[in-house]
Amino acid sequence: MAEEDDKRLKKRKKKRLIGADRRRRLVRLKCCVQNYDWGVLGCNSQVARMFLLNSGSYSADPDECYAEFWIGTHKSGPSFVFFGRDYNAAAIGSKPLSLKDWITVDPGAVLGDKVARKWGGDLPFLFKVLSVEKALSIQAHPDKELARALHEAQPSIYKDDNHKPEMALALTGFEALCGFISSKELKGVLSSVPEIVELVQVADAEKFSHDSEQNGKEKVKSLFESIFSQIMSSNKAMVREAICKLKRRLSLEKKKRQLSTKEQLVLRLEAQYPADVGILAAFFLNYVKLKPGEALYLGPNEPHAYISGECIECMATSDNVVRAGLTSKKRDVQALLSMLNYKQGFPEILQGVSLNEYTRKYAPPFDEFEVDRCILPVAASVSFPSVPGPSLFLLMSGKGTIVTGYSEETTFQEGEVLFVPAYMEVSVTAAATELHMYRAGVNNRFFRDL
Repeated sequence: MAEEDDKRLKKRKKKRLIGADRRRRLVRLKCCVQNYDWGVLGCNSQVARMFLLNSGSYSADPDECYAEFWIGTHKSGPSFVFFGRDYNAAAIGSKPLSLKDWITVDPGAVLGDKVARKWGGDLPFLFKVLSVEKALSIQAHPDKELARALHEAQPSIYKDDNHKPEMALALTGFEALCGFISSKELKGVLSSVPEIVELVQVADAEKFSHDSEQNGKEKVKSLFESIFSQIMSSNKAMVREAICKLKRRLSLEKKKRQLSTKEQLVLRLEAQYPADVGILAAFFLNYVKLKPGEALYLGPNEPHAYISGECIECMATSDNVVRAGLTSKKRDVQALLSMLNYKQGFPEILQGVSLNEYTRKYAPPFDEFEVDRCILPVAASVSFPSVPGPSLFLLMSGKGTIVTGYSEETTFQEGEVLFVPAYMEVSVTAAATELHMYRAGVNNRFFRDL
């Protein structure tokens, strides 16, 4: 009996803490950091800076790599609700109150009815800051059907059953490999990189090089797929020998000529991941360089690898990655080869659509998310209208004031993250310095039929 009374008391406390007016309330979040070995060391990392400011910590470990700052409800790195600025998460008893728990009490009130019906008590998007020092793995993210199958078969590796379309919005100069090069470019690779030709069936290489333009589109795609699969499936000894030859040749040639940007890149990758097949795979992928304020988006089954730089990243709430190169983690080469769409051509680069003189919106073709980038000069103000879904606001630098449509006013400073419930208008005013802020929300296209 006493145990039941205790449970009822905790439940009542939880409801009081969350509050009947949660729809009208801004919520501060304490967020998670991921220390992967490709991240930037210590205080040189924007991720470390955000994490320290957000958590109230004082210094970064100079020997630790700070790779990703996570904001959202994913179980591998959940955010927690807290009130005030004492950096102690709100709690029920001894358990911190996660954002997911806070939402789950009444998802419709917090997320909006349509979002809650579609995605339940989860935020449909995961919002991140990335600091990349060393190349991430050559990888792809599964579509929903494959994600469910992988999660069911290997839940310790594929930790959820969701797909993971994503977008990277550059904070600094940002480098990536993304999608397959054109057939014309592959013909150039086959004529200029003998080390790759040695790993491929001679008939395939010759056929592609000599008459690919006369073949039908599907035949070209099939031939491209065959050549790439042969490279990725080559045994380690053959790959090691091919890369040694490639490195030796390029080291000699750079004394006589300027190496191409792709040749310079593969030498950088070789220094990071010696004898890795991903070095050869880089010749097949588009080399993308983003300027700050430019964005790259990736759908399911598209091969990619982030190379260096810092970015804002947003994606569907998932952490499913199928890897095949440039990594010390588990590889699943056959799964990756079977899932790729083999779409060729340079990816679309988003410049953002101007909403006003301070704000640009980046809306990839996915329902789960969109991102606004806002740079406010001193004393300037901007309004974010009420939307039928939730938003996350991240302040990268500066300080300001936020006023809601319910007359709630609060200061907002760098490193802070705010959760804004559905149907809440927000106005932001910069204080004594320029304010640099990002908002993530459900893609407006999801609400068009409301």
